[in-house]
Amino acid sequence: MTYLIPDEAATPEFINKRNTDTLPGHLGITLTDVRRDGTAGGFAIAAHHMAPNGYLHAGSLVTLADSLCGIACSASLPSKAAGFTTIELKSNFFSTATEGHVDGVATPVHLGGTTQVWDCEVTHRETGKRMAMFRCTQMVLSPRT
Repeated sequence: MTYLIPDEAATPEFINKRNTDTLPGHLGITLTDVRRDGTAGGFAIAAHHMAPNGYLHAGSLVTLADSLCGIACSASLPSKAAGFTTIELKSNFFSTATEGHVDGVATPVHLGGTTQVWDCEVTHRETGKRMAMFRCTQMVLSPRT
């Protein structure tokens, strides 16, 4: 199978560099693994990840999970696709943290021709506690004719 994103662009190094000036880069999200069937990455907790109450902002975890799922979706798209767009996302939160590292792993649930569904488990590296579960549905876009 041929993919929309070539092998040389489906690497942590390439994507981390590309993300530098975008939201994932601003939040310090670093990819550690990029495959056609999933991604992994995380960030070191810093002041800009926090809500005013002193705990992690839920949006920091959602941005990590959404970024990992989106990158995985992009890497899995066939060459005939024009791209994708998120049509639904859901998150459940179980714990929070004030320091340490947050890691996420995105895995496919459904890789169809018109939609994809991805899950991402977000954990606290130092304690191993599950912090959130995230699921998103992506619509695979066809080229305009």
